[in-house]
Amino acid sequence: MDPDDVRHAAQWFATELRARPDDEFDYDQTARGLDWSCWDTAEHVLDDLLAFALQVAGRVEERYLPIVGNDGRSDIVLRVDRGAGVAGLAASIEAMAELLAAQVQVRPHTTRAWHPTGVSDPGGFAAMGVCEIVLHAWDVLSALDDEVADLPEDLCEGVLVRLFPGTPEVGTFQDRLLWQTGREELAGYGRLSTWRWDPTVR
Repeated sequence: MDPDDVRHAAQWFATELRARPDDEFDYDQTARGLDWSCWDTAEHVLDDLLAFALQVAGRVEERYLPIVGNDGRSDIVLRVDRGAGVAGLAASIEAMAELLAAQVQVRPHTTRAWHPTGVSDPGGFAAMGVCEIVLHAWDVLSALDDEVADLPEDLCEGVLVRLFPGTPEVGTFQDRLLWQTGREELAGYGRLSTWRWDPTVR
């Protein structure tokens, strides 16, 4: 996947968030299928995008860069001021996605960087960024709307091709991606209890 895919995913999610202002929607409710609130889930996306951008920028091949938040925790580094509301959250997602997109764009395809699931290239980190955005958007929007959210099919397809080779050709691309990530059943395949993407260089 490429930088424009990252931008497209972030802009889509940000638009969906702006359509759900926090004076009308409860962002403190639990995201669908997760232990985090909807707000915390969106902040998690920021952390992932930052981590991926830094890995590509630094061409770090051994581990994640040892960056921690002010509280010393590495699982949540970035926070969005709640006073900025959903508009601030949406703008932050777009900005952080642009950081990842820029690194994917400027680094040669021969660049390699570490991820717990395998050393990857800029295109692999773009795909992981898109995957984090669309999946957690689904978790958030499905909870806020109390119904299953629709995802951009082109992004789902791109993520499946890059990160989940060999996915059964059953249902829509969204159906397949939600199945591959343990969120939904797929006709004839049940539901996965564990899952893992493969970002390694093809």
